[in-house]
Amino acid sequence: MAPITPITQHAFDVLIVGSGLAGLSAALHLAATHRVAVLTKRGMSDGSSAWAQGGIAAVLAKGDSFDAHVQDTLVAGAGLSDPAATRFVVEHSPESVDWLRALGVPFSEEDGHLHLTREGGHSARRIVHVTDATGAAVQKTLIEHVRRTPNITMLENHTLVDLITRRKLGLPAADGQAANQCLGLYALDEVTDEVHTFSAPHTILATGGAGKVYLYTTNPDTATGDGIAAAWRAGCRVTNMEFIQFHPTCLYHPHAKSFLISEAVRGEGGRLLLPASAGSTRFMPQHDARAELAPRDVVARAIDFEMKKGGFDCVYLDISHQPLAFIREHFPNIYARCLELGIDISKQPIPVVPAAHYTCGGIHTDLAGRTDITGLHAIGEATYTGLHGANRLASNSLVECMVFARSAATDIVVTPFPMPPALPAWDESRVTDADEAVVISHNWDELRRFMWDYVGIVRTNKRLERAAHRIALLQGEIQEFYAHFHVTRDLLELRNLVQVAELIVRSAQARHESRGLHFSRDYPEMAEKAVPTVLTPD
Repeated sequence: MAPITPITQHAFDVLIVGSGLAGLSAALHLAATHRVAVLTKRGMSDGSSAWAQGGIAAVLAKGDSFDAHVQDTLVAGAGLSDPAATRFVVEHSPESVDWLRALGVPFSEEDGHLHLTREGGHSARRIVHVTDATGAAVQKTLIEHVRRTPNITMLENHTLVDLITRRKLGLPAADGQAANQCLGLYALDEVTDEVHTFSAPHTILATGGAGKVYLYTTNPDTATGDGIAAAWRAGCRVTNMEFIQFHPTCLYHPHAKSFLISEAVRGEGGRLLLPASAGSTRFMPQHDARAELAPRDVVARAIDFEMKKGGFDCVYLDISHQPLAFIREHFPNIYARCLELGIDISKQPIPVVPAAHYTCGGIHTDLAGRTDITGLHAIGEATYTGLHGANRLASNSLVECMVFARSAATDIVVTPFPMPPALPAWDESRVTDADEAVVISHNWDELRRFMWDYVGIVRTNKRLERAAHRIALLQGEIQEFYAHFHVTRDLLELRNLVQVAELIVRSAQARHESRGLHFSRDYPEMAEKAVPTVLTPD
């Protein structure tokens, strides 16, 4: 869809797309010196950050060390975590926790000290948390501060359509600037049903991951890979998109949508059991010496193996050997939610299944959050920073958001750019309202089902080929729809999900080994050398 004549545009110093922990942290860091707009496609608290249960990994206990946290992360990353990026995040994690405490986040304490729990893959207790609802508590605190900060404009119900760059507009490079520079973006205002133009010398993508590309996910409906797809279309590299983390324990219940059973349940002694029909026996020790405390990819594959081997709909996670008072203190939300569904976790095991949880790859960035496009930063789950490698260590995600939010904000403060020129308006002169919305819903359902079946926990060349073929067909249909009809949030999200699906499949096809979260029956061994999968736009 070609833009047309310039009109009055919404101008800010910094545009931030996404209102999770990464986006709001960056906004607060920048507000003292910049006019910031935060665009979010639903409400401020509707992203993945608010769903995070476990906590934030940081070296805070006596006897723990940065070296130990780094080593745990490198082991979980299966040789693909970048050592420099890993140390950068680990060494800045305590100050991130201190910052949140200063803002008033009510972290759980015990005997006057922060209560630290342990999760799979960690060699020490280093998870600071707010019972089992850390993300929600952090988001609530940040939102309260953002609403009180005059220099931050919150724009809810604004969906990113596309980034605006010099290259897309055919403009020559500005003096001393790179050829491809981000000048702003187009966003759909769902209240007015109009696409508005936003300009700024700096844009930050903090749009989260892409879990909704799969049929079963722990992610909220907002996790549609918007920033990853938009950055790719604008000319950014993406890296390691084949590494999709499947959380081992999502509640299996017909009336529970995407409810996560925290890693901390296993960290506090939870045991994985086969169904009663198979003797309710524990199975993780047969798969890994670390048993239930093995990294997520190991546990997810073990559950997948046992379910397929036995034809089970789910397995069970049992924490009932812990006292009721302990369970209610440490897991109040999990306890209450399960009880609503008729499951008393103090007396019976919890039915669980693996589900798509975290996008370990994404937009390629450096340690300042810079992308391949001048004036465009990316932070949080939408990115590949080098931290997560082939598998994310539990509770490293929230701290990554905060560390890179600060580093990106610092880079923006010390790297001023002039305001962009007047930008073209969005052209809707040749489109009509869609008369077959069922096409979007059908394609959305088809995509998520074949991604689950063909590009899930265990992959084969044949399955990937089938997925690639169906993605190509869907892309043709969606592009025709996009070119001829008025854009809607559903259409924009579907367009982005299909683009992300293509990147996941292409990356998976390029990796001829099994490593971390990518397991291929055709290449079951791990290659001697660990090499990232980097895709570059044509």
